[in-house]
Amino acid sequence: MICVNGPSPILIVAGDKPLFWPASRCAIIRAMNLLLLHPDQYLHDALWRLNARQSAHVRTVLNLAEGEQCRAGLLNGGIGMATIKAIKNNEITVFFKANSKVVAAPPLSLLMALPRPKMLKRILIDATSLGIKRIVLINSWKVDKSYWQTPNLKADLLREKMILGLEQARDTCLPELTLAPRFKPFVEDSLDEWAGSGQRLLAHPGDYPTLPCDLAEPVTLAVGPEGGWTHYEVDMLQRHGFACHSFGARILRVETALPALVGRIMRLP
Repeated sequence: MICVNGPSPILIVAGDKPLFWPASRCAIIRAMNLLLLHPDQYLHDALWRLNARQSAHVRTVLNLAEGEQCRAGLLNGGIGMATIKAIKNNEITVFFKANSKVVAAPPLSLLMALPRPKMLKRILIDATSLGIKRIVLINSWKVDKSYWQTPNLKADLLREKMILGLEQARDTCLPELTLAPRFKPFVEDSLDEWAGSGQRLLAHPGDYPTLPCDLAEPVTLAVGPEGGWTHYEVDMLQRHGFACHSFGARILRVETALPALVGRIMRLP
């Protein structure tokens, strides 16, 4: 099935038959592998009220009826099965008690040059679904100044994208996200404390050792902008313990490089 997202109706190709869905239903198509409940949705006695998006997913995608179950979790809490208690006038309530913990996240922190606004949303979703729990979006000489003015950097929009990543991966623990619009002050004053004592890897093209693989210990990975870090930035990061490593001769977009780098470096649970 292929979903082509645009301002008009959504074209769904299923087999040989094209179908058209209203654009308003596009949000429903996005994978929601976990009903992620927020504390303000709690009613009483393990009863929760689903929000509009969750209710639409339960009705339209899962096609659940009263008494049936689906996976759910509490934001920054445990996971379990939710039972549909009542469906009344598009409002759905569920019975839910967490009974298990989420899978442990890989011990990976990400220092990443701020990407293009259009790709920031996708990269945040992917980084969250990969289990990265500590992210710094930092400035770089090759990052356009206008990127820091985009509405996509509003806290509620950043949180929304990370929530989508959690739903995709059946995770509940929201990442810690830091914005660092000034490169030098962050590197000099905050980086060492933030990165901690684990390995520090700098993905950078050139004649460097290849990246290590299947690591299980804490790692901080630095990923530059599409034009790469400048010599000055590389030098500063090296002086703070980062070692340059090559990831092959191909020049990749950040949204392509990130999951490939994480898949190589870390032993994912």
